Amino acid sequence: MRVPHDRLSTEILEAVIEEFVTREGTDYGTTDAPFERKVEQVKKQLETGRAVIVFDESMQSCTILQKDDPRLRDIEGDR
Repeated sequence: MRVPHDRLSTEILEAVIEEFVTREGTDYGTTDAPFERKVEQVKKQLETGRAVIVFDESMQSCTILQKDDPRLRDIEGDR
């Protein structure tokens, strides 16, 4: 299920973003960016609607997906 980023407290939102950007395999392009820049990039994508936070109830975890990520359609079904 989608989790509106603006419904999270500042502390929780920061923790979700920081956990996401520190995962192995997270792609930020061909150049490596400082941690703070990565956090700001993800935050901006959430604010502009280009990315969304998704909570997986079965795994009790959340992730951040681009709004056009095919996995998002699988999660939300045919709404």
